[in-house]
Amino acid sequence: MTATNLKIIRLRLENDRKRLAEQLEQIRAGNSSEERREGSPFGKREEEATETAELENRMALEKRTLDQLADVDYALERFDNGSYGICESCGKPITPERLEALPQATLCMECKANQAKNAKA
Repeated sequence: MTATNLKIIRLRLENDRKRLAEQLEQIRAGNSSEERREGSPFGKREEEATETAELENRMALEKRTLDQLADVDYALERFDNGSYGICESCGKPITPERLEALPQATLCMECKANQAKNAKA
């Protein structure tokens, strides 16, 4: 992989990190400044169920965003320590196509496929 491609991927990871951090901030701001609704024509139970469902959705979105942010941070850390682009399982280089498609990839395609097979078993 050329130095130019690595710079582009690193820039993309840094932009992803910024976007995810902003998204996380918005999610958390929505959790703390919750607007109360006017009464529901179906009563308090439906209103509480709706609020609970919305809270669960926001919590799931927050967790997914935190996980993505952690993956991006880890990829940036690997850039800094010189291990970026090396499969954590077999130690072989991860193909440039895979890194371009998924910059935070830590496994080569072969190891990822083996991991998926083992998960199904």
